Amino acid sequence: MRCLIFGCGYLGKRVAKRWVAKGHQVFAVTRFAANAETLQRESIQPLVADICEPATLSELPEVDLVLHAVGFDRSSGRTHEEVSCVALSNVVRAIDNQRPRFIHISSTSVYGQSDGGWVDEDSLCQPQLAGGQLCLRAENLIRDQLIAGSLSGLQILRLAGIYGPGRLLSRIESLRAGVPFSGRGDAWLNLIHVDDAADAVIACVEGGGDFSVWNVVDDQPIPRATYFSTLARLVGASEPVFDSTQPAARGSGGINKRVSNRKIREELGWRPQYSSIETGLPSAIRSAE
Repeated sequence: MRCLIFGCGYLGKRVAKRWVAKGHQVFAVTRFAANAETLQRESIQPLVADICEPATLSELPEVDLVLHAVGFDRSSGRTHEEVSCVALSNVVRAIDNQRPRFIHISSTSVYGQSDGGWVDEDSLCQPQLAGGQLCLRAENLIRDQLIAGSLSGLQILRLAGIYGPGRLLSRIESLRAGVPFSGRGDAWLNLIHVDDAADAVIACVEGGGDFSVWNVVDDQPIPRATYFSTLARLVGASEPVFDSTQPAARGSGGINKRVSNRKIREELGWRPQYSSIETGLPSAIRSAE
């Protein structure tokens, strides 16, 4: 199988390595020549291009499968809307004549529920925050392309908050410095270890149909206070302090729900290796040392 990845970063590179190990030919788009050299060394064929610049996407290879796992890079000089929606439109136009199968990485932020209850793939998507609204717009955009016949299949994976090696440093530093965390400590937090997220992508390739939407989240939503207390204990820091008078930039910022992974477990047989932070956080810390 020939695979093309847009967003070969924290998640995308792990998926790429799994596909290479399976013997697939993997291409990845990157904006930087230095990244291209790194990808080449890992048997991933780099394509230097910018998804926000349509002219740079004119010579993409023919592929069977596209993974769109583009995150918002605040240092790019682009707006969130440009990266989430405008660039996605550029990608779709660039591959329009190929009709590949398409895997789109979205977010559980598309759910705007705030009552602490459970949500699943049938729950209302009515995001309250700008990031979730853009994620939902992107989902609708790519779904319209499936309906129009530009894609042969579409899987949308709504990921919870990704954590893992290299993603904990800023939080650890804040804990050690005793910096108060904004938002509520009792709000529910939904997480997924990056390796489990990569395994979910592989599972949906092997078992997905023409159109599917799955939540990718571990088995145990936890209160934010429990998460940060656990992290503090593991790194020898003081107990976290929360300032609920300050709205959270992420995390509890008015959103409070528990996300179910029942559908992906039942339909694809996917099981998270790290079912909760009790095993996932220690592994992430050890791997980063």
